[in-house]
Amino acid sequence: MPDSIVIYHNPRCSKSRAALALIHDRGVEPEVVEYLETPLDAEALRELLATLGMSARDLVRSGEAPYRELGLAAPDTSEDDLVAAIAANPILMQRPVVRRGDRAVVGRPPERIAELLDP
Repeated sequence: MPDSIVIYHNPRCSKSRAALALIHDRGVEPEVVEYLETPLDAEALRELLATLGMSARDLVRSGEAPYRELGLAAPDTSEDDLVAAIAANPILMQRPVVRRGDRAVVGRPPERIAELLDP
């Protein structure tokens, strides 16, 4: 494959493990970024969001405690505030996210990753 594959992975998440297995089943050894251990900073998150073509609101996990505790559901919460919250609390980021070159997908369901692996 011409572009390397990067997976932003949480090994405790079944969907993330399934996505990693799907990539391995295709004979690809991705770069694995355990984003809870190595969080993305705000700049890296903005770049990833641009590649995904989505807003921070679309990437945030609204069921996590920090989402409620930080009041992120408020309609006036800005994109910058959401990005800062995800950077400070990486558990808020949807997972897994898989990137290949200038394309990326949230692997929910994991089969979405096939979009990046197929030529």
